[in-house]
Formats: sequence, C-alpha cells, structure tokens
Amino acid sequence: MECKREENLKRCNCTYEPCSKKGICCECLRYHLSQGELPACFFPPEVERTYDRSIERFLELYKK
Repeated sequence: MECKREENLKRCNCTYEPCSKKGICCECLRYHLSQGELPACFFPPEVERTYDRSIERFLELYKK
C-alpha cells in the first residue's frame, strides 16, 4: 500500500515541528503506542498543544 503522506499532512494537527513521522500515520501510531501515548490526531487542538498525549489524558476527555 502506498503512503499518502501529502494527503495525511493536510489533516495532521501535530504541532511538534521536528517530527520525522508527520504524515506517515503508521509510523506515528507505532511510535506513540510504544511510548504509552496516542498521536496528536486523537486530541483536540487545545490538548494537543500541551504535548500530554497519554492514554490517561485521552480517557479523561471522554469520561461521562
């Protein structure tokens, strides 16, 4: 399967500029999961900017 990096970049909300995985979703997801995190695209902009991409933070957003 061909990576659609340029298309992915149009929807990527990651603000970490030196990221080499930006737009390469499979690498991004693999990296963040290995760190116990989720990628930026799982978070609203105001949370993404804090760089707290922990699974715990994600769950806090959607607690009912």
